[in-house]
Amino acid sequence: MSILDGSTFVVSDLAGDVHARPDEPAGLFYRDMRHLSRWQVRLNGGELHALSGDAVEYDEALFFLVARTDSIYRNSPLALLRRRHVGEGMQEQLQLDNHGTETLLAEITVLFAADFADIFEIKDHLRKAGRFYHRIDGERVILGYERSDLLRETIVHAPGAFLTASTLTYRASLEPGESWRAAIEVGVATERHRPQAKRSHHPDVPGSLGEWLNAAPRLDTDWNQLCRIYHRTLVDLAALRCRPDVAPDSSLPAAGLPWFMALFGRDSLITSYQALPFAPELCRTTLRALAAQQADGFDDFRDAEPGKILHEVRHGELTHFGERPHSPYFGSADSTPLFLVVLDEYERWTGDRELIRELEPAARAALEWIEKHGDLDGDGFIEYQRRNEESGLENQCWKDSWNAILHPDGEIARGPRAVCEIQGYAYDARRRSARLAREVWRDPELADRLDRDADELRDRFHEAFWLPGQGFYALALDGDKEPVPTLTSNIGHLLWSGIVPEEYAGRIAGHLMGDRLFSGWGVRTLASDQLAYNPVEYHNGTVWPHDTALVAAGLARYGFRCEASRLSVAVLEAARHFGDRLPEVFVGYSRDDTGIPVEYPTACSPQAWASGTPLLLMRVLLGLEPAEAGVTTDPYLVDPIGRLALHGVHARGWHA
Repeated sequence: MSILDGSTFVVSDLAGDVHARPDEPAGLFYRDMRHLSRWQVRLNGGELHALSGDAVEYDEALFFLVARTDSIYRNSPLALLRRRHVGEGMQEQLQLDNHGTETLLAEITVLFAADFADIFEIKDHLRKAGRFYHRIDGERVILGYERSDLLRETIVHAPGAFLTASTLTYRASLEPGESWRAAIEVGVATERHRPQAKRSHHPDVPGSLGEWLNAAPRLDTDWNQLCRIYHRTLVDLAALRCRPDVAPDSSLPAAGLPWFMALFGRDSLITSYQALPFAPELCRTTLRALAAQQADGFDDFRDAEPGKILHEVRHGELTHFGERPHSPYFGSADSTPLFLVVLDEYERWTGDRELIRELEPAARAALEWIEKHGDLDGDGFIEYQRRNEESGLENQCWKDSWNAILHPDGEIARGPRAVCEIQGYAYDARRRSARLAREVWRDPELADRLDRDADELRDRFHEAFWLPGQGFYALALDGDKEPVPTLTSNIGHLLWSGIVPEEYAGRIAGHLMGDRLFSGWGVRTLASDQLAYNPVEYHNGTVWPHDTALVAAGLARYGFRCEASRLSVAVLEAARHFGDRLPEVFVGYSRDDTGIPVEYPTACSPQAWASGTPLLLMRVLLGLEPAEAGVTTDPYLVDPIGRLALHGVHARGWHA
């Protein structure tokens, strides 16, 4: 059971209890460290049985529990309701009801502990290096951890309870039909932050879920499942909002629960792109936050070069002491061109030229990185090779697992690697920046040069990456400039970017919709006839909803509207099997073989660009595009959708 609010989240079992193993991402987390590793309720010394539990909002959960008995024929008269709310801390309300006919004495105890594990310590099974402490201060227990200038504290406030360093205990006498109640507040603190725990949200409070939902476009459709998916999407994106230190008064999407509740350049940019007509604030904040933390020098430990857009920012202990490079870390070769793509898309949808002018220096620095530092050998392509050999990422594209860039037989491609889709992003970044230079920055000379460079890149890319005998583009060029001839979903991103010549787009579309890549639920990351294919390997045979959505957008761009709509509906139909919430990734088995999409064991859920996927797919289905006076639509609907409309879309100051 998971509930979250920005960088604060709780993962528990279905009874609401937490007793986390050192390598398990369970507990109360705040700013990349675990502030509760144990939180268990006991009634009269015994464990309780969970009748039901559910998240009633993204930040609030209810758990209904009863005392265990020694016989299936006898039920306990005592029932406990736990109501939990999270937000820069945690509140828990306990209600014990006596449904019996006699007066009962009850002892309610909460067992608690805080191991203050950094998220990387949990992932990598590392031990702590600092000092733990605790103290009791009236109605509060303070659990603390310090190491040099780093401080973390968990403050358990339990009025009316008997407190020790690891327990709080209430004693109550309940008449028949009587209820007993208590409220516990768990605060969190760092050496710089001591926030007030958020109370349960009210629909009229600024930034609340109610305000967020009311501001979103209204969906009108005859496919009821899509209504449920849309609501789930909006709620999950609200939950994933976090406020970056460089822009604390606005929000952007964190990447995903539980491992990635942080700003990620690539993830936040793509999610913002998906959500632009629905929630433009996310995009505005993402662009500002990334520009504010753009690299301005070289740093091998952080894989940074001037002008590069970050990959990931963390605030935990290992980052604080330079034991991890995430302060921020710049190990992605695609965040920088995607920054320029999304900057232009933001202007197209909002008309906010003030922000485009504000970020012009960052955009020019990003262009210089693409042309200079991103091209390691001067051949006109963006390559990557980590300089931080110890903790840097070996693959710095969206498929960033260590074995993602491989030959059809499974052999890992030698570096440096120039993956195909990043060349497409660089092409699109030049085209879009040329438009901004011409129309906003008033620099026609730059605009003309960028258009010429884009033309040259398209020709050079086709010559180097096209595999004429197979009819698709290579996954990458390896360190010897040899094509890596693996058939993957990456070719769909090339359609999305526009780098594919029109006369070759049909062959790409055929591969994407063929049985080797299309599973029936979405596009596989790697074709099923390749020796390296594994339907449960993270990037080598699974289906990623956001990946399929970009493929669908690419197909629509080149006029393959029927194929794009078929893909869109297939992914949306998969959502029904995951509680109307698309996960980060699911297994690549064929729909014909399984009948249901198969869950991936460690998928993040909710995850930002998976949550944003239905929004982009609705744009594809509607043919929704911004125009000077609102929006234009060119719908292409397929079964089971007979009617689809959005009211109140945000476009250039209009609500269409």
